[in-house]
Amino acid sequence: MFSQLFDLAGPALLALDPERAHQVSLQALEKGLYPRETSRDDERLGVEVAGLRFSNPLGVAAGFDKDARVPDAILGIGCGFAEIGTVTPRAQTGNPTPRVFRLIDDRAVINRLGFNNGGHAAALARLQARRTRGGIVGVNIGANKDTADRSADYVAGIDAFYGVASYFAVNISSPNTPGLRDLQAPAALDELLGRVMAARARHVAGGTPVRPVMVKIAPDIAEDDIPAIVDRLVAHGVDAIAVSNTTLSRPSLRDQRTAGETGGLSGRPLFHRSTAMLARVHVATGGRIPLVGIGGIDSPATALAKIEAGATLLQLYTGLIYEGVSLIGRIKSHLADTARAEGLSSISEAAGRRAREWAAKPLDA
Repeated sequence: MFSQLFDLAGPALLALDPERAHQVSLQALEKGLYPRETSRDDERLGVEVAGLRFSNPLGVAAGFDKDARVPDAILGIGCGFAEIGTVTPRAQTGNPTPRVFRLIDDRAVINRLGFNNGGHAAALARLQARRTRGGIVGVNIGANKDTADRSADYVAGIDAFYGVASYFAVNISSPNTPGLRDLQAPAALDELLGRVMAARARHVAGGTPVRPVMVKIAPDIAEDDIPAIVDRLVAHGVDAIAVSNTTLSRPSLRDQRTAGETGGLSGRPLFHRSTAMLARVHVATGGRIPLVGIGGIDSPATALAKIEAGATLLQLYTGLIYEGVSLIGRIKSHLADTARAEGLSSISEAAGRRAREWAAKPLDA
């Protein structure tokens, strides 16, 4: 019942400016005003990735909790993991406002936020304060807009959060920091991952357990570039690949007035491209590397489709804006029911079973 009441706040939030609505949501979560998941997850929802055991495959995508304000609330509403960030070494305000635009008829959002966050020190203090509470909390790391050495900023993120992060997500896919996506080029990726993995090795040599490293890539990678990028990710031994971030493409949209805003598009119109890209990466890796499916998940059916295209873990964000927090429970119920009906011990056994079908689809539907 509380979940349904919480969802009723959705129309009121949609009446607010998008950034104001985001802040109101964070403040409510900080005050404990959210529906708590009190039952244990169905064992069929459990998945294991890089040595981490997730009670269910759902998380909220980076960008919602940039400054580690509410990871425990995200876990409390029923997610199997939380991810904070993207966080940069120094605080930065991001791009000028207005910079977030709803496309309500399309169930979509365009943002050009630009890694606005309070910096490493503020997020680290919050994560250190909650470190005894348990739960899987990843840290999504990025580079400051004006940094001279972007790879050094990612290494700084590894060093700063190594003691508190369950895993790291190396975000080289945001379209709103000029030149950031250039790090996806094979040579740049070699240099970046060489330094990131060396930083991790230093911590492991010092006696700290291995923290998994995933890399988050864009949905706009040229199809011919996928094999080379995947080859470098595999060569450096990344533990997972997150597919994908927002897109600069503009599929057929109802709200043509807002569609012209610059920035990354998320939500329902991103589902096809991001899922087709996910499947291509699954095929390119031969299913050897766990994938995180992100983009356009706004129903139980789209969550299952993302798994069938190759995902082991899922993250959503824009879908929650339009569907409410009850979406999490509805997805978990559907995935558990599917696993039970098909005799699967874990829903992860369905990962990739339609990958080749999805990979054969054009990126632009």
